[in-house]
Amino acid sequence: MPRLTLTPIAPSERDRVAHIHVHPDQVRFSGTIESAFETDAPRTDFHAICLDGHPVGFFKVDHDYAEHHWFARPGEPGLKAFMIDRDHQGQGIATAAIRALDGYLQQQYPEIASIALTVNMANPVAVRAYRSAGFTDTGEIYEGGTAGPQLVMRMVLKG
Repeated sequence: MPRLTLTPIAPSERDRVAHIHVHPDQVRFSGTIESAFETDAPRTDFHAICLDGHPVGFFKVDHDYAEHHWFARPGEPGLKAFMIDRDHQGQGIATAAIRALDGYLQQQYPEIASIALTVNMANPVAVRAYRSAGFTDTGEIYEGGTAGPQLVMRMVLKG
C-alpha cells in the first residue's frame, strides 16, 4: 500500500508539483497549479500531497485568510487550492490527505487552533470528502466565490 505524506514546498519548488492537473470541469473549484503560484500572497505556504514521495496533490495555507474573509476567526488560516491530480482521483487520496491535515497542521503550525475553507455548493464530492475527514459545516454561506455560493467549513485541531 502506498504511503501518503504531506510536505511543505518552497515557492521555488514549483516544478515538483507542475505535473498536477485536475479535470477541466474542476478548475473552477480548485484552480490550477499555475494559478496557485501566480497569486501574490506573501503569507501563503505551499504543500504537496505525496504517495511514496511522489507529489499527487497540492494545497495552500493562507495565513492572512481572516483579514479577507469575514467568517474566519482572528488568526485562523485558510485552506485553499486543494487538488488531487486527475490520474489519482477516485482512490481515496483526497479524504486520506484531509484526515492527515489535523496532525500535519499541528506539527507545521503549533500556534493555530483551527483552519477554515470554503467549498462550492455545486461540488458535492468535495463537500462529502471534507465532512467525512473532519471538517464541519458552520452553516454560513460565502457568496464571494467566482463559481457560485460556497459552504464555510472549519476543522478544529485536536492538539
